[in-house]
Amino acid sequence: MRLGIIGLPQSGKTTVFNALTRGHAPTGSMIGGGRFEVHTAVVMVPDPRVDQLSAMFQPRKTIYAQVTYADVAGIESNPSARGELKGPLLGELRQMDGLLNVVRAFADEAVPHPLGSVDPARDVTAMDSELLINDLITVERKLERLEEELRKGGVKDKALAQKDVELFKRLHAHLQEDKPLREMEFTPDEERALSGMGLLTQKPMLILWNLGEGQKEPASAAPGRRYATAGIQGKLEMEIAQMAPEEAAAFLKEFSIEEPGLNRVIRLSYDLLGLQSFFTVGEDEVRAWTVRRGALAPEAAGVVHTDLQKGFIRAEVIRYDELTALGSLAEAKAKGKLRLEGKEYPVKDGDILNIRFAN
Repeated sequence: MRLGIIGLPQSGKTTVFNALTRGHAPTGSMIGGGRFEVHTAVVMVPDPRVDQLSAMFQPRKTIYAQVTYADVAGIESNPSARGELKGPLLGELRQMDGLLNVVRAFADEAVPHPLGSVDPARDVTAMDSELLINDLITVERKLERLEEELRKGGVKDKALAQKDVELFKRLHAHLQEDKPLREMEFTPDEERALSGMGLLTQKPMLILWNLGEGQKEPASAAPGRRYATAGIQGKLEMEIAQMAPEEAAAFLKEFSIEEPGLNRVIRLSYDLLGLQSFFTVGEDEVRAWTVRRGALAPEAAGVVHTDLQKGFIRAEVIRYDELTALGSLAEAKAKGKLRLEGKEYPVKDGDILNIRFAN
């Protein structure tokens, strides 16, 4: 669960990274001309359900779901001379599960924009083009290799190789229309075939508008498949994140702010990756576990421990809202609200599970 924070130079992406992670990373880490640095931090996913369950069970430990953010060097953009991303930058981006593109929407004479005027729509297009051209190059190279292997007869399974050729022809045609691969639908077999490619436009994308004080979000296209937008005041959010907890709480209360805007961004990031939370509860620990949407009960059990997946028998399940309404597990059991589900049960966001398994 790694999200790469990207953006054009001077977009404020390191400011956003510091706000998300309560960090103090220096700004200005760039590719070319100097060191290439990637700042990484793990953050908790804010979840009031975990808070409520912790208050109910008073456990020794409370553990939230987590997302890792990586602040990747600013990507230089030259609209008149696009080219392939090089070396460590491309390698880092390919490892990410999703991308958070920080787009500058504020004007500041002290911080000139690298492309001249501030134009968020242009910057989104510029970044999309940089990522897309790299995918096009990658797909073209792969397609050439596949077709050459077929011509030379160097493949063991010609039918499978031909399927791969057809898949990459589809990718190529889609990219040539300047469309990101995240818009495409793939079968499970095709997903597996592409899993090691690191295609950048196939990754979920969150566009994060970095706003000035009192500024509204720019008009943008409606969120699409594996694509979303949000707006924050990066500088203000970083200042709040770096305050002592008591000071930050007083600040938020004074300005009638329910929660830092970055909490919403973190939750949106988590959701964008196609993830959901289920919970385990007890006196020792209340914990949010992360599993992909659509996962069956044995897969969720395996997230807790591989032995639970291997020996899975049944899952004792209750919804979060059912449990909190009843007030305790004892009351839920007394009223027969705990369900026994088998191997084909698709775990839902907010489920509370107790796994029964054979040793």
